[in-house]
This record gives sequence, structure tokens and C-alpha cells, in this order.
Amino acid sequence: MNSSTIGDVAKKNWLLLVASLVLGAFAGVGLAALQPPLYTSSTQVYVSVDLTVTQSANDLLQGGNAAEQRVRSYLDLVTKSTVLEPVAERLGVTRRSLATQVSASSPSRSVLIDITATDPDPTRARDIANAVRERFQDVVEDEIERPAGSDASSVTLLVTEPAETPATRSSPSLRTNAVIGGLLGLLLGLGASATRMIFDTRIDGASDIESSFSPPVVGSVPFVRDAADHPLIVQHANRGRAAEAFRTLRANLRFLDNGASKRAFVVSSAQQSEGKSTTVTNLAVVLAETGARVALVDGDLRRPRVADIMGLEGAVGLTDVLIGRFELDDVLQRWGTHGLSVLPAGSVPPNPSELLGSAQMQLLVESLASRFDYVLIDAPPVLPVADATLLGAITNGVLMVAAAKKSKRAELAAALRAFDIADVRCLGVVVTMTRSKSTTDGYGSGYYREGVHDDQPAASPAPRLLA
Repeated sequence: MNSSTIGDVAKKNWLLLVASLVLGAFAGVGLAALQPPLYTSSTQVYVSVDLTVTQSANDLLQGGNAAEQRVRSYLDLVTKSTVLEPVAERLGVTRRSLATQVSASSPSRSVLIDITATDPDPTRARDIANAVRERFQDVVEDEIERPAGSDASSVTLLVTEPAETPATRSSPSLRTNAVIGGLLGLLLGLGASATRMIFDTRIDGASDIESSFSPPVVGSVPFVRDAADHPLIVQHANRGRAAEAFRTLRANLRFLDNGASKRAFVVSSAQQSEGKSTTVTNLAVVLAETGARVALVDGDLRRPRVADIMGLEGAVGLTDVLIGRFELDDVLQRWGTHGLSVLPAGSVPPNPSELLGSAQMQLLVESLASRFDYVLIDAPPVLPVADATLLGAITNGVLMVAAAKKSKRAELAAALRAFDIADVRCLGVVVTMTRSKSTTDGYGSGYYREGVHDDQPAASPAPRLLA
């Protein structure tokens, strides 16, 4: 994992990493609090070699070097049975258990030996250190380093620091455990975050789409909590962030296919519940606010929603025009005080794809494009059915809607491949439900169940109809 990848993981999962760090630190402190405290006491001796006494003076370079050589061999002697056995008997413990409590060390190139003892009782730790040091002195001076027939030892161990009763415990350290626990928690958090990113195939946001797909991101709409009850966000919260996001999308839409003879666009998504119907209806309203003549067509003949969102009667509409039951002007309904006209889906036909791919549909789009500045068509999702691809072939192209943290990369990629195969242009992607995530629309699990509208809003803004 390179530094940029780690940075991406940290950026996208910073809350999880902070939580892991804090929880790890608390876990380390809690573990330290549960463990019995240990106290450490140390004593120090200085090793001095008397060259006038030693029988091997000619084999040594000088007194200092002789002492250093002896120190290296004495370190192991401290924990041998010769030293520890008498001390263990005096303290009433076994030599083996005492050996786990005692250690010896020496600074580099030094003639000092530190003898350390650890015990749950601070006083006992001091007594063990002093007892081991006394026995060590006796073994070295009286048994090992006393030449045969001599009353004096060639080595003298001088006590430079006697063992004292420790005032604070040496372990477990709350601070050390907190640091170690925090670092372990952070590592676990990084691992969990990396695993999450590997297996989480959902689109994270606009930057994720820009780095993974070729169509540009033309809009990013934040999440609106009550969008299900008030899907016409630009009316319900006219000055909110989401309403401004739709106005930004309106500005970007003007530059798509600039100079084209017709301005007809299809709005779709890879799967249901990504916010396409909410997006297309709000976009139509903000376009009309500029004085443009806008035709909003509900091309979702399987599960129409535009009439419900706009508060219009949707019993007759596109289906009736395509089969010749009504003329276009008979079912086209004007909405509001601006130049917005809405063509509902009408009755749900048994053959939606055949109707949308018919010559009548192409003539209808051409007629609307000649009369209006913008024609926006709400189409079903791309992957379940071919309707959006059929409509995209007779318009300028398709605007894809993808919901952050909901839409999957593989599904968006499959939808874009379907457009490539059919030679249909994807003009751009609108990211909805960003954090702040935007309006939601969606199809729900009952998309293909006739008459089921599980995401139908509870209330819609009343339209202003003109005669």
C-alpha cells in the first residue's frame, strides 16, 4: 500500500481511524489497570581489578580492560544457581521463580554492573536486589577471584548505589499501555478501512466518479432529509444547498451540446432508488425559472412518478399520444407561471420498450424539440430494461444519476458500456445524496409490481396550473 493509497484510506475513513485510536488507548489503559502492579529496585556495583594480587597480570593489558572483561562474564553469573540458590532459600522461594525476578546489565564499555529485582511488593523488590548483590559480591570476591593461597581477592566489587524502596510502580505503565493500545487500534482501524474500501464497491462521491469514469460530473446534489415528503426541493427549500445545486446543474446543462439543433436530454440511472425522478423534475423547474420553454416528459412507462411529484393528473399522457388516442396538445399540461409544460406517462402499457422505440416516439421528441428550448425525459433505470438506451438514441444523450454511498461502480460501468454498445452518448453524471447527500427518489424493491409505489411522496407541493 503506497502513501497515496494510505492517504485516501485515512481521508475517507478518518472517523473510524480516530475512533480506533481512542478505543485502543482506552483498552490499553484498562488492561494496565486490571494487571497487578510491579515494582523495580536496582543496585549497582563497581568492578575493580587489583593487578598486584592477580596471578595472571602478565596476560592482561591493564586494569581497566581487565575489569571490563570480567564484567562481561559476571553478568551471567548473577542469575546462576551459585548466587540465587542461597538467596532463594532465605526468601522462601524457588531459585527458578527468583531467576524470573532478577536481571543484570552493564552499560557499554563500562565496569559497572546493575542488578535489578522486580516484585509486586516494593519493599520486597528492594530486599531481593540487595540480597542478590551481597551474595554476588561474596561469590566473586571469596570464591572466584581469590587466588589459591591468598587472603585477598584480585577483584573488588564496590557498591555505588544500594537498592532503595521504589515509590512508583514500574509496570504496567498506563502511559506506555495507552500509546501501544492507541497504535494497535490505529493499525486495526487502517486494516479495517482498507478492507472496507476493497470490498465496498459503492461510489463514494463526485471525486470517485471523476477518477474512475470518463463522463464528467455535471452536478452534485446534497442529501435532503425530507425529500420523500417534499420532492420538489427547489420550491420547498428554495434557498437551501440542494436548490442551489440544481441551479448549478442548470448552468452546466447549458454548456452540454452547446449549439446543437435540439436540446433533448434523457435522465436515467443504472438502478432504482438513485434519485433520477427527483433530479429531472427539479431541473425542469429551475430551467423554466430562467424564462426557458421546458417540456418535461415522463418516459418511465413502467413506474411513472413525474405526475405525482408535480401534483398533476396523470391518467392520460405519453402512452395515449403514442397509440393515437389523444393529440399532444390535449395531454400536455402547463405547470406554474413560467414556461414549463409536463407530459405525464399516462396509463401503463404492456409493451413500454416497443412504444418508446417506435417511430411515433421519435416524431414526438422532434416535435417537442422544435417547440421548446429544453426537452427533459425521465427514463427507467438502464440495467433492468432497455428503455433509457432507446430514448437516448433519439435525443442529444443521457444524463446519468448516481447516488453517493448507494450506487455501485460496477453497475454504473455496465450502464455506460450499454450506451457505448448502442452508440448513445452519456453527457455527464449527476451525483445525488452526497454528504451532505441529496434528494432521494428511487424505485424500491417493488419497481416491477404493478400499482406499487413504495417511494411515493406523502405530500406534493400544489402546482399552479394555467388554462
